[in-house]
Amino acid sequence: MKPSIYLVDVDRPDTWSRYRNGMCDRCVASCCTMPLEVKLSDLVRMELVDPFEAEHEDIKQIAKRLIKSGVVARFHNKYNLFTLARRASGDCHFLDAKTRRCTIYDKRPHTCRSHPQVGPRPGYCAFRAKEGV
Repeated sequence: MKPSIYLVDVDRPDTWSRYRNGMCDRCVASCCTMPLEVKLSDLVRMELVDPFEAEHEDIKQIAKRLIKSGVVARFHNKYNLFTLARRASGDCHFLDAKTRRCTIYDKRPHTCRSHPQVGPRPGYCAFRAKEGV
């Protein structure tokens, strides 16, 4: 039987592991397969929205444009939150499929910067080890 570490389910936080320094180095970026909600300020940092546009354009119009372009899957008007679209595999569009590393790491959203301190189970992550590690 495989160790329980391989039985992690990103949709079931009770299967997650307590976060420890260095885990990300050995992980296949499971957290990058979860739905990601971002704010307008994140979209500006990610260079998906121009700062001038963010300041002067109606947020609903920005959302409409980003949904049409396939960058955003949904916009939650009540909370002004955008849910980023993902690849068919469930991976974030900004995750390199080969290296399993973020391609916009320096510009990543606040949610990603704060993981795993925030989220469905603070202090835990959906760690899944790379093959052979």
